[in-house]
Amino acid sequence: MTFLARSVLFILSCSVVMLSYARPVIIPAPPQLAATAYFLMDTNTGRVLVEKNADMQLPPASMTKMMTSYIVSSEIERGSINPDDLVTISVKAWKKGGSKMFVREGTQVSIKDLLRGVIIQSGNDASIALAEHIAGSEAAFADIMNQQAALLGMTNTVFKNATGWPADGHISSVRDLAILGQALIKDFPEHYKLYSEKYFTYNGINQPNRNKLLFTDKSVDGIKTGHTEEAGFGLTASSERDGMRLVSVVTGTRSESARAAESQKLLSYGFRYYYTHKLYSKGDVVNTAVVWKGQQEEIKIGLTNDIYLTVPRGSENDLQATVHIDEVIQAPIVQGQELGNVVVVLDEEELLNVPVIALASIEEAGIFSRMLDSIQLFFGGFFSTK
Repeated sequence: MTFLARSVLFILSCSVVMLSYARPVIIPAPPQLAATAYFLMDTNTGRVLVEKNADMQLPPASMTKMMTSYIVSSEIERGSINPDDLVTISVKAWKKGGSKMFVREGTQVSIKDLLRGVIIQSGNDASIALAEHIAGSEAAFADIMNQQAALLGMTNTVFKNATGWPADGHISSVRDLAILGQALIKDFPEHYKLYSEKYFTYNGINQPNRNKLLFTDKSVDGIKTGHTEEAGFGLTASSERDGMRLVSVVTGTRSESARAAESQKLLSYGFRYYYTHKLYSKGDVVNTAVVWKGQQEEIKIGLTNDIYLTVPRGSENDLQATVHIDEVIQAPIVQGQELGNVVVVLDEEELLNVPVIALASIEEAGIFSRMLDSIQLFFGGFFSTK
């Protein structure tokens, strides 16, 4: 390639690549719910669509059991425990009040049955039995829960037990519960399927899942209810429609039917007015740039992961995507090396700013080629600011 041709290509590769359209999209205000706090999030992108009192610390009640099941699933994935392992039921687990799986003291119950008892029947007895089996005691298990909460970024959460039983300082927030729900879905998709099961029978007792939305909305496949006198009625729910998955959290509603109805309002609003748009796929070539002092003269530039955006329905073509490439790219280049960034804007709001990377490695050229490129760069003035 001639010096002039390389120079032109170099200038073009350093320029921005922009897709720009303009058409206003009107989104109505979100619904006002009869709940103390609520939250709606797109799990693919993490974008928050609706929130009220999102970080208010409130009792999570049995929505706590999402963390209990998360840790059990994590231990199964690590191989520390097996779903068919048998757990001996303690007096403490057997005696615990509230919602129950109805396990009996001294009997042995499999982990997979106890996990269903936690998720479907909201069994306090099953939760304590699993906590004791994994950590030796419920208090020690609560310490594991808090460590995991910190790893997930649940900054307003403190767990005191595995059940959500009222306890001083046992708190969370609707934002944190949404983060936990998102993690359950993404980290343990096979175990998450348990949350969609409508009934579970143990010890001759058949109990329905307390999540009423499972029976009224076929797109809902989880997650967990909660209720205490102090907390009121709460529900963390998840629904997937046409490739878009939302997680909603409501707490402090007045009844079982109210928590379902208010959750449905949130989910319906999100699906009606927003859309999860896949902008790029992992490995897509977003630009090609000149390489100096390398064995190849060009490098393909792309993205590390699939890129999704949550946008108002009808605004997909209004996105402004700008790719910025480093002014001078010199070998050696390692595949995955950051070489710039892509910024996506909608109506002057920045939705995305992520690195773009080299899609291949390029080794250094020989000494003569490197010297020639150095001379061309110097006399071409390419180290100056554009």
